[in-house]
Amino acid sequence: MKLIELIKNHAQTQPDTLAFVNEEAKLTYQELWTKSEILANRLQKETIGDASPIIVYGHMQPEMAISFLACVKAGHPYIPVDTSIPADRVLKIIKSSKAELLLNNSGNTVDTGDALISVIDPIQMDGAVHHETNPENWVKDDQTFYIIYTSGSTGNPKGVQISARNLQSFTDWITNDFPVENGHVFLNQAPFSFDLSVMDLYPCLQSGGTLWTVTKDMINRPKILFEALKESNINVWTSTPSFAQMCLMDPSFSEELLPDLRVFMFCGETLPASVAKQLKERFSKARVFNTYGPTEATVAVTSIEVTDEILEHYSSLPVGSEKPETEIVIINEDGEAVKDGEKGEIIITGASVSKGYLGEAELTEKAFFTYNGAPAYRTGDAGYKENGQLFFLGRLDFQIKLHGYRIELEEIEYHINQSQYVQSAVIIPFYREDKIEYLIAVIVPAKHDFEKEYQLTSAIKKDLGSTLPAYMIPRKFVYQEEIPMTANGKIDRKRLKEEVSI
Repeated sequence: MKLIELIKNHAQTQPDTLAFVNEEAKLTYQELWTKSEILANRLQKETIGDASPIIVYGHMQPEMAISFLACVKAGHPYIPVDTSIPADRVLKIIKSSKAELLLNNSGNTVDTGDALISVIDPIQMDGAVHHETNPENWVKDDQTFYIIYTSGSTGNPKGVQISARNLQSFTDWITNDFPVENGHVFLNQAPFSFDLSVMDLYPCLQSGGTLWTVTKDMINRPKILFEALKESNINVWTSTPSFAQMCLMDPSFSEELLPDLRVFMFCGETLPASVAKQLKERFSKARVFNTYGPTEATVAVTSIEVTDEILEHYSSLPVGSEKPETEIVIINEDGEAVKDGEKGEIIITGASVSKGYLGEAELTEKAFFTYNGAPAYRTGDAGYKENGQLFFLGRLDFQIKLHGYRIELEEIEYHINQSQYVQSAVIIPFYREDKIEYLIAVIVPAKHDFEKEYQLTSAIKKDLGSTLPAYMIPRKFVYQEEIPMTANGKIDRKRLKEEVSI
């Protein structure tokens, strides 16, 4: 695979160049290559099924990158799982994927329940003798390179399979069509279990750059984050708009702090025009790019540079035109392509489209199909095209994007209704300036002994914390005697939204 070959080439031609940096450790290209070879050799000796997925557990350690590369060198796809994921959800991923092996980079014990899964600690493998892996055994072409688990409407996460061909098409696009130069320093803000991280990780490694990672602790301590940013020499900023918006709250977030910053790339949620404008004002030498795409189409499939002209012309920014080898079609409810300017569902076709959900034939059949001879994906997103530019209008169903994370509202509702303190519940997104700011839980409580609402809220949050990641837990809790219904017997979400958003 071209990507892996290029990483090998960097290890040979620039062995001492840093490939990975976090607040505690550094990793050169030579170390990345050699350590991943050692681990790949070990993986090839494990008695696990051919192409069986391997779970890689950890946070922002250099060993995560080593593990990813080792897995695909050994011929196995990997499943990134961040330490912030609750134990119950980790167990669901293990069972859903039927993974037989877990690489634990966290330094802590991982609860694997009753799953028949082996656990290896890659950190303990330094200094082992190794031989070069055979490129014929590397993951390639239509073989699955990685699997990322996203929110599922049934209460269970679902694994999106991305092939080597999917990833190579995406990485080539980023390194060829964006102002990304060899040796650039890339910001890595997103955990590896979130596909936005792919936008910085692999374009960085393909171009011989350095990945500069932001840990969860740094985000929670802005003073430490900004002190580190000052020493980072970042050239390429990839993040959700929300993270940049948080940074903009500090007046020091400017060209003076990051004088070498040249490119902003955003994905994962809507980029407000106000955020793009502030970035252009504070970073006069940097270019801002807005992109769009779901996990099922390999991170992003459209892009546009947000220029002064774009900001003057649009109050809601377009998400741009398609990448090479990709076509976007807008269809109506009858599955027919609509005219320019007409709204409908966004359909993505071409080289970026996933092969489907791991072990979920029925879900795959619903979302993936063939359109004009090419693989296609029904996004469930509403939008329209105008003069070659795509405009994203939100979800057609109850799936949303919050702070860059894709969330099924039904999944949260499923888990919140499992609480002994809840009789029924509905999740309502709270919008500000066409962007979801947080989630509201409207609850009809079950019988309980709490005197105060905050005590009830605390108990429900504790229940949710054992099954859902923190980003899926609602910020606001509203208690009512009943949930309003429409005339046809459905939950009146429109009315609820109006009532709780006042």
